[in-house]
Amino acid sequence: MTDRYAVFGNPIAHSKSPQIHARFAAQTGQALIYTAEHIEEKDFEAAVERFLQGHGKGLNITVPFKERAWALAQWRSERAELAGAVNTLYRLDDGRIAGDNTDGIGLVRDLAENNGVTLNGARVLVLGAGGAVRGVLQPLLAAGVAAILVANRTVARAETLAELFADDGRVQACGFDQIPAEAFDLIINGTSASLQGELPPIAAASVGPNTACYDMMYGAEPTPFCRWAMELGAAQVIDGLGMLVEQAAESFRIWRGVQPDTAPVMQALRTALKTA
Repeated sequence: MTDRYAVFGNPIAHSKSPQIHARFAAQTGQALIYTAEHIEEKDFEAAVERFLQGHGKGLNITVPFKERAWALAQWRSERAELAGAVNTLYRLDDGRIAGDNTDGIGLVRDLAENNGVTLNGARVLVLGAGGAVRGVLQPLLAAGVAAILVANRTVARAETLAELFADDGRVQACGFDQIPAEAFDLIINGTSASLQGELPPIAAASVGPNTACYDMMYGAEPTPFCRWAMELGAAQVIDGLGMLVEQAAESFRIWRGVQPDTAPVMQALRTALKTA
């Protein structure tokens, strides 16, 4: 029987993960089936157990189950521990369910390798303090950034994230209205504002001629955040499609032991978005 993989979420119909992994499999000569599965909230843990028996070899986990996947995992990678969320599940040889989080490494690879953004020594402003942001802080620190300022509408949530990395000393927190009026090297929009067609309340002073601006969201057209950054003359404006593909590639590597080439997959997805 062919090895099976899936992404579990609710909702899930919009997921591009089956297309991405099908392209990875074809490219690397791997025989597998990857599907998107709509899981009722009450059924998540039982559904994972059922899937990872027999021919179910691995799972990606998306909203709203990443924290429950973290709790379910019997072994977690260091990056998953720090993220407090898991987006990749599989079984170890001893039968335990292993959990990892590939979101942060996906972001770092898209920034540094695909777009040439210098992370070492960078001063970074991160907008938002939800699960998506928590998952990327440790990989950004590991990439050598000089400082991260987490800004959020509710300051207490940003402070909670900063406290997780208090021993490091490079992560600070503030409210949107407390962001210093100075340009950052990199601004990452980790809020969901783009999904509502909105822009986080951030001053133009944060963007300078050398600032790279990154939105974790993406679409057929530039997101409101990306349009704002373009209008302000940011050095680079990047959306989150590359992060999506890169985090999937890291999951694929964990499961199959081979590293797929992400560039043609990103290009195919970008083309499909524009022609949809």
